Amino acid sequence: MIPTVLDQFDTPNCAKLLGLDILEADPPRGWVRIAFEGKPEFCNASGTIQGGFLSAMLDDTMGPAVLIHTNAERLPSTIDLHVTFLAPARPGKLFGEGLVTQIGKTIGFAEARLVDEDGRVLARATSSFRVRRLADALA
Repeated sequence: MIPTVLDQFDTPNCAKLLGLDILEADPPRGWVRIAFEGKPEFCNASGTIQGGFLSAMLDDTMGPAVLIHTNAERLPSTIDLHVTFLAPARPGKLFGEGLVTQIGKTIGFAEARLVDEDGRVLARATSSFRVRRLADALA
């Protein structure tokens, strides 16, 4: 993991389960690159990773993008998540790239894509999220 503002917080258990590892971040741009571990336990009957896990990885790409972009001063809460699945995902390393596309006082927007080790795009997502001051959310 590279150093980011998120180092001052405990990693949520759901992110640990997905194997979240922040590889790159560009805070002013609101961009991140995150590695995930597509575990065999995440597979459905066809041997590919179930879409809910891929959706969680995409969501866990966009959330850190917002937190890093705002220096952890604003907490995103997803209110809408749209996912498009493009190719089956096999167990192994997966990589999410997330970008904050717009952020206002109370609502923001982000997008992400998930690729495999060969760079094949597996899924894309867009989200809208409510933003609150982190200090207010933790109070």
